[in-house]
Amino acid sequence: MKNSEEMNGDELARACADAMWKNDKASSGLGMELGVVSQGMAQLSMVVRDDMTNGHNICHGGFIFTLADSAFAFACNGYNQFTVAQHCSISFLKSAKLGEKLTAVAIERQRQGRSGLYDISVTNEADEIIAEFRGISRTIKGQHLQQN
Repeated sequence: MKNSEEMNGDELARACADAMWKNDKASSGLGMELGVVSQGMAQLSMVVRDDMTNGHNICHGGFIFTLADSAFAFACNGYNQFTVAQHCSISFLKSAKLGEKLTAVAIERQRQGRSGLYDISVTNEADEIIAEFRGISRTIKGQHLQQN
């Protein structure tokens, strides 16, 4: 097995994602599935369950936010540096319904120093945009993988 210094960018991002996923009880507990991951990009999906619906019988916005936030986390943690959200905002554009599969794709727009800017689109199976999320990241002390 390669150590972190021998991996290319996408291998490193996947290894960091796998290390994070092992401890991510929130994302896995909500039934999220981790898809494609590369440096500065991540894709997660989730099916809207009955316990995720609100009084309007649509997906509670907090679950949509959480899906987008999880994609953001995996996109910005692919450089083997612990990275957290510094600021996030979301615009809800369409309701999500019970049983719909939602997919969040996070794309890095800018990364400089300890900060990064990411855009995350959440879509349904019909490729309709459910929400647009923007996150600003901040690296902190620590690494996902130990260097040899």
